[in-house]
Amino acid sequence: MATTALIVAAGKGERLGGALPKQYRLLGGKPMLRRAVEALIGHPAIARVRVVVGAGQEALAGDALAGLDVGSLIEGGSERAYSVCAGLQQVETDAVLVHDAARPFCPPSVIDRLIAPLEFFDGAAPVLPVSDTLAKASDKLGEPVDRQGIVRVQTPQAFRTVPLRNAYEDWRAAPPTDETTVARAAGLTVASVEGDPLLEKITTEADFQRAEQWLASRMTQRTGLGFDVHAFGGKGPLMMGGIEIPHERGLAGHSDADVVLHAITDALLGAAGLGDIGEHFPPSDPQWKGASSSVFLGRAAELIRERGGIIDHVDCTIICEEPKVGPYRLAMRRAAAAILGVTEEQVSIKATTTEGLGFTGRREGIAAQALASIRLEKW
Repeated sequence: MATTALIVAAGKGERLGGALPKQYRLLGGKPMLRRAVEALIGHPAIARVRVVVGAGQEALAGDALAGLDVGSLIEGGSERAYSVCAGLQQVETDAVLVHDAARPFCPPSVIDRLIAPLEFFDGAAPVLPVSDTLAKASDKLGEPVDRQGIVRVQTPQAFRTVPLRNAYEDWRAAPPTDETTVARAAGLTVASVEGDPLLEKITTEADFQRAEQWLASRMTQRTGLGFDVHAFGGKGPLMMGGIEIPHERGLAGHSDADVVLHAITDALLGAAGLGDIGEHFPPSDPQWKGASSSVFLGRAAELIRERGGIIDHVDCTIICEEPKVGPYRLAMRRAAAAILGVTEEQVSIKATTTEGLGFTGRREGIAAQALASIRLEKW
């Protein structure tokens, strides 16, 4: 049974606060919406993923989902139920998995448990038992409520598409908060399957902080080493550390020969296990002739973030007799930090000489070595 995952992300996230809707807020270095999509898009039972966004959120969603195959975005409504209805009209598969962007962590095992019952039921939903004591309350605690048989219903929820679409078309009550409410009112059979604590909805700042802590526990520290060297060649000025430095000689290279950015790029790629700068930007490719090395460094940072990684720190040592690095060190730190999208404090630039020894000592060129520390998710 072919299944479409329909992710609803049209809310304003007002309870979390801030000008940015919560589904676009970074969670462990990635927009929460992207995490919700990535949790479903790679599952073998999911044929397609479609996303419903709020009016005016197209640009935000486009940036958050760059590179992911989600088709055209679907415009939702003022209530979650209206967004689900809009999305259901675009679903062409036999089954649909309706999910919320505010639940960014969906284990593959939950999807397996939801899809299986659709052979015998109209739908299925993940549930968790209630473990806390329940009671009615207003200004004071009232009568206890028997929790026997009471469960919390989560998303995603799986359904046969046509029956769910018809149930929504017949719905006349106030907008429901989930699909099981509509399905059961229409007489559809809905199986309950084991849910997962990871499916807790992120609603408040406290929820967000707990999610960050959980992600941090799943990340591992990685370190990469980079080295680069360029000979002097041609007239100056020269590029180093992302800035132009006055000098009578330039540096020879296929790109702009920025020895500092090249070393940092290689360090980052090495830390992430993504090869080296020559694999991504081969000197034999004419498109990189004279290219700005900021493109190389920016792409390395982007690749790390696409894997859910976080750049913690980069440290680069420049080895040369000339030019003097001291007057430009702060500007290089700022330029590299801006390219990487990190703070200036996360970038270190140092310089040393070889006391007249070797090719740098003979003033034949400049070398640089870099160390990068990143964190990547463990999967």
